[in-house]
Amino acid sequence: MTTGCSSLTGLYHKLRSAWSAETSSQWRSDNPAAGQCSVTALVIQDELGGEILKTQVNGAWHFYNQVNGRRVDFTMSQFDSPIGYDDLPSNRQEALDDTSMKQYELLLGRIQSGC
Repeated sequence: MTTGCSSLTGLYHKLRSAWSAETSSQWRSDNPAAGQCSVTALVIQDELGGEILKTQVNGAWHFYNQVNGRRVDFTMSQFDSPIGYDDLPSNRQEALDDTSMKQYELLLGRIQSGC
C-alpha cells in the first residue's frame, strides 16, 4: 500500500483527473469513467489494499474494490442506471486481462505523482 492520498475523496479526484484515452480506449470527455474500471481497480488495490471484485453490467464484467469491508467503486458513474452488485471475487490477473500493462502503469504513475 503506497497511498499518498489523505482520503478516498482525494484519491477519487486524482483518478478522475488522471483518466484519459491513454488509460482506456472507451474514455470520453463527457464520461471520463467509461472503460476505466479494471485499470482503476488495480490502482485502488495498490493504493489501499483490499480485494478486487466484479459484477456483470450490460453483459460485460465491471471491476471494483472492497477495502476494509467497504465497497469502493470510483467508476460507477460510467453507467446510466444503478448497478446491482454481485460482489463476486476477482483478482489482479482478471482485471489486467481487461486492460493493458501500459494503461495500468500510466494510471498508477499519474496518481503516485501526488494527491
